[in-house]
Amino acid sequence: MEWKLELIALPVADVDRAKRFYAEQLGFKLEVDYQPNEDFRVVQLTPNGSRCSIALMRNKEGASPIKGLHLVVTDIDAARAELAGNGVDVSEVFHFEDGRQLSGPDPQRGDYNSFASFSDPDGNQWLVQERKKDPYEN
Repeated sequence: MEWKLELIALPVADVDRAKRFYAEQLGFKLEVDYQPNEDFRVVQLTPNGSRCSIALMRNKEGASPIKGLHLVVTDIDAARAELAGNGVDVSEVFHFEDGRQLSGPDPQRGDYNSFASFSDPDGNQWLVQERKKDPYEN
């Protein structure tokens, strides 16, 4: 049995604001924007190169933001520069050593140990993580 994660629903207060953030500032591809009536809307976006999309869910009930969302990139410095260049409030690059968070990328540039972080306008928290080779490439 294969289990594939293909969609993550994110709670947002303003769907249009979130759609602009993800499409314009992060460059996610808009897949669906469907609103058959005032009470129901589906907005689905996909990060470039990803097999998993996000769905923006209007937060009427005060749902807590999601934490620990990960985006994996092959070059953390280029990814951070792109985010900052698009107006995203992104952290400096950091890594972990001996259980401590330290400034800058992993000195050995080991996979999964260089990071940057940011939050969307609704407080959903993302971590950008470096892996030099795309595991889906042949």
